[in-house]
Amino acid sequence: MEKVKVMIVDDQYIARQLFEMYIKSSEKYKLVMQVDSAALATKALEGNPVDLILMDILMSDGSNGLSAACEIKKFRPEVKIIAVTSMPETSWLTRAREIGIDSFWYKEASKETILQVMDRTMSGESVYPDKVPQVKVGMATSHEFTEREMEVLRLMTTGASNAAIAEKLVISESTVKNHIHRMLEKTGCESRTELAIEARISGIAIKI
Repeated sequence: MEKVKVMIVDDQYIARQLFEMYIKSSEKYKLVMQVDSAALATKALEGNPVDLILMDILMSDGSNGLSAACEIKKFRPEVKIIAVTSMPETSWLTRAREIGIDSFWYKEASKETILQVMDRTMSGESVYPDKVPQVKVGMATSHEFTEREMEVLRLMTTGASNAAIAEKLVISESTVKNHIHRMLEKTGCESRTELAIEARISGIAIKI
């Protein structure tokens, strides 16, 4: 039986080594390519036989796996893609489904191994978690924030002002301030800046 040809897209050396170890431990798969930037993924795929891509989402060079997957699905829709991440950013699950990414796997929080998800994906399943991992943000858990609070928080982590957030979300500036005030109360953070930093470090709010 011909082996499934796998490409790894991940900027972390340890993660690439771990995926490579899993792939080499299985008789079903063959590692044919590794790249350390999502910006290189589409070009690297041109003319190369690949059946499955393990695609990290957030890269240190500013590129992201969701955008790369979207491009790949346009010209190579037959290639299966598994998005992999350690960041519990809820919007990424929704975006991955919209793009048509076949499966989604959390590096540290999934019960199934990446090989199990690969097997299910190649058999035609779409494997997605029921919910994102729960993490602490100050005194609160990530699941305590409302959807609107998360929208405000994502924009806060980009350095946007209250006025800019209000314009982007088509709400009043006072409403933005109210959302921030409630999040400060939930988390115990002393300032807007501290809240944005905590959210970014925890991985719950990352705008890409």
